[in-house]
Amino acid sequence: MPDTNPAPLGQPVRAPAGLAIGHTHLKVSDLDRALAFWRDVIGLEEMCRYPGAVFLSAGGYHHHIALNTWESAGGPPPAPGTTGLFHVALLYPDRASLARAAKAVLRAGIQLDGASDHGVSEAIYLRDPDQNGVELYVDRPQEAWPRNPDGSLAMFTRRLDLTGLLAEAED
Repeated sequence: MPDTNPAPLGQPVRAPAGLAIGHTHLKVSDLDRALAFWRDVIGLEEMCRYPGAVFLSAGGYHHHIALNTWESAGGPPPAPGTTGLFHVALLYPDRASLARAAKAVLRAGIQLDGASDHGVSEAIYLRDPDQNGVELYVDRPQEAWPRNPDGSLAMFTRRLDLTGLLAEAED
């Protein structure tokens, strides 16, 4: 069995400030069922399709979320207590957009796992049809982020005023 504990590297590597997470590729059990969630509830646009896979985007990007059944068709979700994806997080451009997304999720009858104010952001949590965790969130402006006296972030988790958020959705 290979050693899974890498040797120390010495000087830590720093990723560039402009680094962004490009996309997430999810293994799903049923492509049509997953597509109905990610396209019809979350609102992503289908960009292209391959045998056993669909690539979805917001705003015309090649893909933000890809769904495939290449190794998972008909399979069960990962068992609790195992490693894997905790959640994929979708960052909305403003609070009204997050409010509209939350309303769409609730209209679709999808139960929320939670709704939190983290000081730096506001988020709702749910699961897709394959039980992958999904976070829909909006960041506060960086100048409003809570800070400790030494300047480090003072993030927290408090109950989000979901009623107040939903009131911001223009119907």
